[in-house]
Amino acid sequence: TSHTWFWSLIQNDFKTGNIDFEGCMRLLEKMQIPFDEDHLKHIFKKTLDKHTGDIISMDDFKAIYRALVHRPEFEELFKAYSTDGKTLPDGQLLKFLVKEQFQTEANETTALEIIMKYEPIDEVRTKRMMSFEGFIRYMNSEECSIFKSQHRSIYQDMNHPLCDYFISSSHNTYLIADQLMGPSHLWGYTSALLKGCRCLEIDCWDGNNNEPIVYHGHTLTSKISFRSVIHVIDKYAFMSSAYPLVLSLENHCSPKQQEVMAECLKSILGDKLLTSPIGGEVDMTRLPSPEALKFKVLIKNKKVGTLEQTLLRMEDEYHGETEELSETESESEGSEDTITLQTPRSPSKRRGERKSSLLPQKKPKVRKTKIALALSDLVIYTKSQKFVSFDHSLQHQQCFENNSIGESYARKLLRASARDFISHTTRFITRIYPKGTRMRSSNYNPQEFWNVGCQMVALNFQTPGTQMELQDGKFLDNGGCGYVLKPEFLRDRNTTFTPRNVGGYSKPMSLSIRLISGHQLPPSSMSKTNKADPMVQIEIYGVPEDQTRKKSSVIKSNALCPKWNETFSFNIQVPELAMIRFCVEDEVSLSSNEFLGQYTLPVTSLNTGYRRIPLISKDGIKLESASLFAHVWYY
Repeated sequence: TSHTWFWSLIQNDFKTGNIDFEGCMRLLEKMQIPFDEDHLKHIFKKTLDKHTGDIISMDDFKAIYRALVHRPEFEELFKAYSTDGKTLPDGQLLKFLVKEQFQTEANETTALEIIMKYEPIDEVRTKRMMSFEGFIRYMNSEECSIFKSQHRSIYQDMNHPLCDYFISSSHNTYLIADQLMGPSHLWGYTSALLKGCRCLEIDCWDGNNNEPIVYHGHTLTSKISFRSVIHVIDKYAFMSSAYPLVLSLENHCSPKQQEVMAECLKSILGDKLLTSPIGGEVDMTRLPSPEALKFKVLIKNKKVGTLEQTLLRMEDEYHGETEELSETESESEGSEDTITLQTPRSPSKRRGERKSSLLPQKKPKVRKTKIALALSDLVIYTKSQKFVSFDHSLQHQQCFENNSIGESYARKLLRASARDFISHTTRFITRIYPKGTRMRSSNYNPQEFWNVGCQMVALNFQTPGTQMELQDGKFLDNGGCGYVLKPEFLRDRNTTFTPRNVGGYSKPMSLSIRLISGHQLPPSSMSKTNKADPMVQIEIYGVPEDQTRKKSSVIKSNALCPKWNETFSFNIQVPELAMIRFCVEDEVSLSSNEFLGQYTLPVTSLNTGYRRIPLISKDGIKLESASLFAHVWYY
């Protein structure tokens, strides 16, 4: 049957005679077989070696199809459960699901649904059976991905207060390159929103013709209009997630242009903009939930006065009114983030400065900021509040006041007192942002701040690398909606958990991964054909005790179908915070490797059994034909 099915599928394409490489590619696309052009070229050439010319017959095509699709590691599994080596009856498929994939809840209906969905041969399907062709399609499907399919949709309770979630957050979202000279672009906002980001940053400055502009102040980055940014946000805000979007304003505008900002936000965002507390009531004790704030845009900015005063003012027209806020220069938000272009000082001047640093220090300057009431009143649940100390917050801070802390200072706090930090993040939304010296938009490791419950760990989304891979991997969870519920021990106000002393909060997991093989891995950039010397690193990120990395052996000059069959074991103390990263590299020399692809996901989202690990390029694009194949087991 499979023979007849295959011929009927391809004979039309061979009506006019044999086909060339282009025809071969078209036919595979029609059959929905993902392929890497370099690998296909290699297999095609190998087939041509048997005869002259550059066209192939139907038999040749069948050989190419088999070389690309019929993987021996799949065949072995299929034959282990097939009664005749040709088909898998629904009962046998069910045995495979329960025994090998650990799908204990699977029943005959589950098996039948898989057959109906993946079996391409009608005669086999009507007999409630699966051919090897169907089995291959199933093994290559999303259902057999290493990422749990239940976690592809929203499965967590979305009714907790906002501070109980990790929130996908971006830093200086308007920049698409470096922090000093690079372009500001609307694409920064579009791409972050399409990725499910839920906290965007907008740096606002006075522009010409009373129109505020967005750029990285005091640098040579280009400028875009505030109005155009809000139009883009309006268009894409809820395309990837229905849950609330926070606009974190770093506001340097005069009161007059702040009024223009307020008018822009109201007129463009309309009903999406949250302008009053949910249900009209001010609950001072608890933040609302993502569920209650669905499809709402929240403004995060400094605010004057109280929420009650805002509500009273709602009745009045108060055009042109401003109020003053006083704060010391060192405490003002974003001070660690501000960089200015300075001319290098002469050595003699520097020497003089070193001496003067021994003199008594001046009192910090008090900076008075004027805030337009029209803008201030749009701040409801996300009021930017300067961070003084954990103790000060505990005494004075309200639940709707949030702190932004630069990474260096946050790291100091974390080392000095992780327990106080966690106590703080159980109560208040805390945003971490990269230090100002990261001129090239590099990123810090977000994991250490997730470990202490920081909700908004803001990264430069435009910069690829391990840090963004951890960010993307973490927020694959919970349907990619940009909100991931924090573990109970990071939500409980009386918690004694700290990353370095997990104590009774440890729920150890013993994880075993048998790395079986790779398929159509990207060839090395050094290779003129389809070759690479691949090796795989499996890394765990989490609390310090869980951080580890294991390496496979190197398979020489085989990127098409390298086989490892190596087992790696991990003991993970805090799986709820752990991330696992599979990174494929080409060994260029003994001292250097070239990145080929990676996949990162939360340890709690791991599927058990025989699983396909998709691979993602350096730029975050899914490599359609490349994958790893592994067996995953844990208890």
